[in-house]
Amino acid sequence: MDGVPVATPELTAELIETIGVLRRHLRRRTQRPWSEGAVSSAQAELIRLVRRQPGISVAAAATELGVAANTVSTLVRSLVSSGLLVRTADPDDRRVARLDLTPATRRQVERWRDERAAVLAAAVENLSADERAALAAAVPVLGRLAAGLRPDGAA
Repeated sequence: MDGVPVATPELTAELIETIGVLRRHLRRRTQRPWSEGAVSSAQAELIRLVRRQPGISVAAAATELGVAANTVSTLVRSLVSSGLLVRTADPDDRRVARLDLTPATRRQVERWRDERAAVLAAAVENLSADERAALAAAVPVLGRLAAGLRPDGAA
């Protein structure tokens, strides 16, 4: 090769471990938006997606999450009955359900996201300037890596 590292088992294992440790430490340093067990990890993932894409359809959410539409429908029913999510019919096509967070859920999720961002920003500030530059350069690469892992193969 030309001196560029290849995707060795060691590199991939280190990447998986590092991302896992980063997520665990970040999760432990911030308060959860819901009490333990109140929201499943699949429900939390859907809530985060709806926060990023208010008005997303059930079908689009299923595609984005890489699961069947009926799986998302089940999550939606549970979250709607818990008062965390709002499901409305699309005004242009009544067969399409649009999803949004309730105002209280949006505030809760935004607070949690802001807290996580502040904790992470403080940790990034403790890195050297060169490390921060390397991290900034790595973020788009990690984004492309994540896109390449999507179940539908879309980037």
